[in-house]
Amino acid sequence: MSVAFQGLAAGGPGLYNALRGAFAAPFRRRSHMVAPDSPFAAELRLSPNHGERLRPLSALILHYTGMPTAAAALRLLTIAESQVSSHYFVDEDGTILQLVSEARRAWHAGHSFWAGEEDINSASIGIEIVHPGHDDPHPFPDRQIEAVAKLCRDICARNAIVPARVLGHSDIAVGRKIDPGEFFPWKVLAERGVGLFVEPAPIVGGETLERGAQGGEVEALQRALADYGYKSPVSGSYGDDTAAVVAAFQRHFRPRLVDGRADASTLETLRALAAGARA
Repeated sequence: MSVAFQGLAAGGPGLYNALRGAFAAPFRRRSHMVAPDSPFAAELRLSPNHGERLRPLSALILHYTGMPTAAAALRLLTIAESQVSSHYFVDEDGTILQLVSEARRAWHAGHSFWAGEEDINSASIGIEIVHPGHDDPHPFPDRQIEAVAKLCRDICARNAIVPARVLGHSDIAVGRKIDPGEFFPWKVLAERGVGLFVEPAPIVGGETLERGAQGGEVEALQRALADYGYKSPVSGSYGDDTAAVVAAFQRHFRPRLVDGRADASTLETLRALAAGARA
């Protein structure tokens, strides 16, 4: 998500309630686990920021921390005042910490949507991956990605999460979040058995659908994005909202060029992805 203060948008009870009983409540809420859910988690580093899960678990959401250091990100995720958390935290060296029980609703998604579900916090497990984000878009370390892959495989196997429901924060928070970024190695994860990914169609130029376009082709694009799960209008009019959805799709599935314009490469990649999801 990039872990920034999200207050009520993170799904928490509000800063007042988080601070009320400043000593007793956080320690009560920290004591809900004695061992990690995943065998790959090295230790518990429990956050007080969680609540009751209100939906069946159906998705896994990947984030980058978007902060200069791992220590700063971990602190933010584990103090009550921040009102943010995630279930897991993966450092650059591959060390995995568990912050919130998988049975609980961590506060990582904020205002989000996927396939009709608006309480993504209740329906998902969130993993924060240490990386400074778009301010320094260097490659994620190999050992970190290998750790993410084995953790994701374990989570998905134990919770019956299908490949098409392994998503980025940018997929579920269109126009609001851009992590884990177009430089995140989704293809490598898919090669490790995590998530759904198809080889992007080549960028060859030609006609595009973009802002100002109208008609049946635009509506078909919007419907295909909505059918896959994105919060896409289906109006036949290509406005800023549609451009934002197309950019989110590109960031995950056609990362070479993220411009919000639906060129032939974007359209063909979307068709191939939809076919893969149905298979």
